[in-house]
Amino acid sequence: MLREEGFGSFYYGLVPSLIGIAPYIAVNFCIFDLVKKALPEKYRQKTQASLLTAVVSAAAATLTCYPLDTVRRQMQMRGTPYKSVMDAIPGIIERDGVGGLYRGFVPNALKNLPNSSIRLTTFDIVKRLIAASEKQFEKMVDENRQKAKQETDVEQSC
Repeated sequence: MLREEGFGSFYYGLVPSLIGIAPYIAVNFCIFDLVKKALPEKYRQKTQASLLTAVVSAAAATLTCYPLDTVRRQMQMRGTPYKSVMDAIPGIIERDGVGGLYRGFVPNALKNLPNSSIRLTTFDIVKRLIAASEKQFEKMVDENRQKAKQETDVEQSC
């Protein structure tokens, strides 16, 4: 590969990979947050709600961004006729129809949904733990300030 195509051949498909991951993460987190905010308050703090919301957002992100993953795979293949992302998308559609952009979607979704769901659920739980810890810390700081103020007031009155 190095001799025939040069050093740059090791990076075929890098641009589509980078283009694909950013929208996937953005869509995943955006939908997760939107769905969580749409839930009634009593469900927002429940782990089961986080998990279900994570599954929905991961499914939406996978469905939305999968064509970019298809383009990435096509561009990483040896002997690909495509020179860029903008060349690959119409080429795949012309060759295989719109369904060609989703070839392999089901196995990919079965692989990604558990991963993304667990990651987002864990993120949400850790975020809640940090928020609770911050509240406890602020409460301790306030209590210490009040004690210090009381001690100072007592010392000044003597």
